[in-house]
Amino acid sequence: MQQTCRYGLGVTLSTSFADALRLTKEAFQQQGFGTLAEIDVQKALQEKLGLHREPYTILGMCNPHLASQAIAAEPHIGLLLPCNVLVAQHGERVEVSAQDPREMVEITQNPNLKPIAEEAYRRIVAALTQLDSNSP
Repeated sequence: MQQTCRYGLGVTLSTSFADALRLTKEAFQQQGFGTLAEIDVQKALQEKLGLHREPYTILGMCNPHLASQAIAAEPHIGLLLPCNVLVAQHGERVEVSAQDPREMVEITQNPNLKPIAEEAYRRIVAALTQLDSNSP
């Protein structure tokens, strides 16, 4: 697992995009996350702008227990939810990246979110580690 940018972490898989998308949903589901949204950016750009790009899908993932706690601690946290997970084709490889939930604490400056964000981080790392260990 690697930090993909200041606000995200991820893994690179040697598998098809379709398999990576399926495996990502399964790995996050095992950590208590459900898929609230699936945005096919490649399709949207093709339909709206006639642009072609490699597969690029954003998954809106949510762990209901953690989301409930976060909302109780910070009523406007919904502006930063759900946890976005990006599945993007890069040549022969597929990158799976997730936003770092600890950034929510930095953005809101609400220390009550810290234990919730740490638990979300732990679960996201577990899902990404599972993906990485199952990749050839």
